[in-house]
Amino acid sequence: MTQTEQIPAEAVIHNACILDGDRATFTEESADTWIVIAEGTVVARGRGGGWKDRAASAQGEVIDAAGGFVAPAFVDIHCHGAGGASAEDGADAIDAILDVHRAHGTGKLALSYVSNTIEGLCRSLRAGAGLVRDRAMVMGLHAEGPFLSPDFKGAHAPEVLTSPTPEAVEAILEAADGTLAQITIAPELPGALDAIARFSAAGVRVAVGHTAADYELTAQAFDAGASILTHAFNAMPGIHHRAPGPVLAAAEAEHVTVELINDGVHVVAPVAQMLHDLVPGRLALITDAMAATGLHDGNYHLGSLPVEVTDSVARLVTSDGTQGAIAGSTLTMDDAVKRAVAEVGLSPFDAVQAASLVPLRAVGGAADDSSLLAVGMPADLLLLDEGMNIRGSRLGG
Repeated sequence: MTQTEQIPAEAVIHNACILDGDRATFTEESADTWIVIAEGTVVARGRGGGWKDRAASAQGEVIDAAGGFVAPAFVDIHCHGAGGASAEDGADAIDAILDVHRAHGTGKLALSYVSNTIEGLCRSLRAGAGLVRDRAMVMGLHAEGPFLSPDFKGAHAPEVLTSPTPEAVEAILEAADGTLAQITIAPELPGALDAIARFSAAGVRVAVGHTAADYELTAQAFDAGASILTHAFNAMPGIHHRAPGPVLAAAEAEHVTVELINDGVHVVAPVAQMLHDLVPGRLALITDAMAATGLHDGNYHLGSLPVEVTDSVARLVTSDGTQGAIAGSTLTMDDAVKRAVAEVGLSPFDAVQAASLVPLRAVGGAADDSSLLAVGMPADLLLLDEGMNIRGSRLGG
């Protein structure tokens, strides 16, 4: 099979380690070694030579994984764009975004919007709601703002940042029409804890991020219903021995999923390893990808703000022309997973779960508690070599 070849709907894949199942009991030595796909569904999987009987009666392709891995398709719950397009560009841009991320193993993603006025955000959410209905790959929407701290704004326009009023919260819920997967809020803002409770009651996952909140206030936000930490360590206080901050509050709240931009720039490998150890089974790899993803270095925009990409690192361009804050990333999920194994030291199983089941579960999209490739589930999967590179894929949507 050539690199990134499409796996047909009718196929038997053998000589593989299937990176799917219960984290508490999984080992590579006991993992299933073959899987059968028919009509877009997993119809059988097992160990040993049982695949041969299936292959003898199969009408499709028999694929030797050469000792590599079969993994669920990746899930990115924080993605602003790619291919020169941003989520705010609406239907005209969506295929450019999806094509880039699909080519790098993402099967589902949440479209993320940078901070805007409430009116502007609502316009984007109305357009995005249609994309959720029309594109199976778009699993939901993510409003990263405008309820963010001006002191930790990152690459968000300061003039649109505001506190959440009940009227603004209801306008956002109405505009999204049930498609808002998550919203990022700084809990120190006036009305924030009430907004967290309202969004949570409406089924929206609330993320704490772009915040000056200390450990105690962040813990209150998690008690109020927040369940995600937006890109850990970035746009928030760090860990200090007398001020533990949001990251440790998230570590102690066992229902909280912790996002990580694993590009080696936003968080360096030793800190990423520490984070994984702090929140085993709760780490979600995200891209935070912006329009330049999949393209070359150059000048772009994130929302209304100019961005310069140099050596694949995106930074704001300040008024005097110098580089400012990191502005999203040009990361793709396959690279995040490879780095997780090669640089951070995660096992292939943990890296894949952090890029699939964990983020899917974080936004309420995991039908099964421990498996995405169980018999009867959609056969949205990747064939990876021993270096975690994508050899082949079968992605729905």
